[in-house]
Amino acid sequence: MTEQSKNNHRLLQILHSPVISEKATLLADKRSQVVFRVAPDANKHEVKAAVELLFGVEVKAVQILNHKGKVKRFGRLIGRRKDVKKAYVCLKPGHEINFEAEA
Repeated sequence: MTEQSKNNHRLLQILHSPVISEKATLLADKRSQVVFRVAPDANKHEVKAAVELLFGVEVKAVQILNHKGKVKRFGRLIGRRKDVKKAYVCLKPGHEINFEAEA
């Protein structure tokens, strides 16, 4: 396996799923930002490269958010939801990602 194919394989594992919520759709409309759930060990440079590779768009900036999981009770048992890492990807003007057309 060459170094380039190893790097592309890593980039394909960075993005887990898009976040489809009310806040995410408002950001997409007003600021042309897209929100993704990403791998816990991903950094901004890898997220930018992964989005550009997968969707063929140009990325202007990336902000990363670590969201800690809530502590929840189930009767007398105490559990915890998983931690989530999100990436807010700002696209350059004229570029957009349409998830309905991708499917």
